[in-house]
Amino acid sequence: QVQLVESGGGSVQTGGTLRLSCAASGYPDNSYCMGWFRQYPGEEREAIARIFVNGSISYSEAVKGRFTISQDSTKKTAFLQMNSLKPEDTAMYYCAADPIAATPWGPRCRSHFDYWGQGTKVTVSS
Repeated sequence: QVQLVESGGGSVQTGGTLRLSCAASGYPDNSYCMGWFRQYPGEEREAIARIFVNGSISYSEAVKGRFTISQDSTKKTAFLQMNSLKPEDTAMYYCAADPIAATPWGPRCRSHFDYWGQGTKVTVSS
């Protein structure tokens, strides 16, 4: 079955950096779309970064310019480089994956994700 395992979370001071990793298993190389989400206590998960089939990337406004998403060549390991961290970045961070969809217009990433990791905690202190 599909499994996603995040790592790299921790505690840093304002302005610090962290690099999150997400290792996926249970599906063929280059067959899934991946993204990163975060969740504050009592709130819904919010998308912060994702990579599309054509390699394009989207970021939320809150992290644009500070965070960078990347993948390895198999597209089964995703990374989130987080720079210039702020206290408001304190949250649980989740990796997500979803099968690439075959459409009349070619392969596409869907708008939702079916598979999730267990999350990794990021704490940024002021």
